Order: sequence, then C-alpha cells, then structure tokens
Amino acid sequence: MVSTRMTASERRTAVLAAAITEFARSGYAGTSTDAIAARAGISQPYLFRLFGTKKELFIATYELVSDRIIAAMTRAGTGLDGEEAREAMGTAYTELLQDPELLQVQLHGFAAAPGDPEIAATCRRTFEVLWHLVRERTGGSDQEIVEFFSMGMMMNIIAAIDLLSVADHWARALCPSPEKAHAILAASRAVKGLHVEEPDDPEAEVTVPRLTEVPTPGSADGPVPTQEVPA
Repeated sequence: MVSTRMTASERRTAVLAAAITEFARSGYAGTSTDAIAARAGISQPYLFRLFGTKKELFIATYELVSDRIIAAMTRAGTGLDGEEAREAMGTAYTELLQDPELLQVQLHGFAAAPGDPEIAATCRRTFEVLWHLVRERTGGSDQEIVEFFSMGMMMNIIAAIDLLSVADHWARALCPSPEKAHAILAASRAVKGLHVEEPDDPEAEVTVPRLTEVPTPGSADGPVPTQEVPA
C-alpha cells in the first residue's frame, strides 16, 4: 500500500505511473479506475479526489507520455541543427519506442480521439509542440517536417504490428528507415514483453516545451512556451 505520509503530489505521481501501465494494457475504454487505484495502492474514491474523472486521468497520462517524447527529442536536438538535428531527434524517438507502454499509450490516444473531442485536442497539442520543436531545431520546410512525422508514425505502426518479424520483401520494403530496423525490431519485441531496453537519460538541463503549457483551442495564438526542467 502507498504510505499515508505521501503528499497529494506524490500520490498523483504514483497514480499516473499506474495509469500508464493500465491504459497501455487495456486502452481508454477497456481500463477500469479500480485497476489503476489498486496498482497505485489507493482507494478508488481517493483516485477521484486527485483526478475528477477517468477521462481527466487518461488525458493527464497521455500528456505525461507526450512530455517524455518532447523532452527526449529536445535533448537529442540540443546544440545541433539541420540534418544532424533531424537525425538525432529521429534516433531518440526510435529508442523511445523500445518502451512498450509509451508506444501503447500513444496508440490508445489516437484510437480514443475520434470519439472524444477533448482527447483529440490533447493529441493535436502534442503534434503542435513537436512541430514547433522540429521546425526550430532543424529549420526544415513544411514538406520536410511532414516527412519527418510520417516516418515516426510509420515506425509506430511497424513496431506495433511487429512487421519486421515478416521476412518477405514487401514487409521489409515498408520500413522507412532501414538503418533503424534493428531498433524498431527491438521495439516490437518490447511490446510483446520479450525484451525492454531503457533509453539513455543524459544528466543535463535543457529547455523543454511542456504539453500542458500549450494554449488550448480558442485561446490567443502565441509562441510555444518553454520551461526549464531537469533531464
């Protein structure tokens, strides 16, 4: 059980950690708040004191996963520009895919978005932050950024359906980045629970945009805010 001496902030962190695991496993619709509360070691009523609704908890979970992606790509692109930054950020994302829960929460967010405008808006804000980040670090054109995102989404699919386990030419030809094939295959195995490799976590502080600070739809336009956070 979670210690009663934990602060509300610490309990919230514990709940989010539990929620990542449960939502990754069963998705938004298929996950019960009972299961999340039990994993976090708290009662369900207390969970709802921290997060008013199941949807609020799912959105907070998705934002946490998104912030991890944003932070990793920000660190990777720090001090680089152009093609070097684009390659480093792409490699960082490929390594992140080896965390199966991160990949699965992303995919469950996309699956839930068509039926829920608030979840859809959260997914869009993630792409907004990443678009500005990639544009700032690489200086790429709109088309180059589209290609960068397209490769990332294709790698999501390849890892999720374990496409590289198929030896046929058509399957291997669909891999958008052959030099990253080994890492994508490792991501597929991680999703299946065969092996998980932890990504590097350099001990440095860099400026990282946070998803929760992006203006929501209907707010005044402005630059994407940033916040100093520890790596």
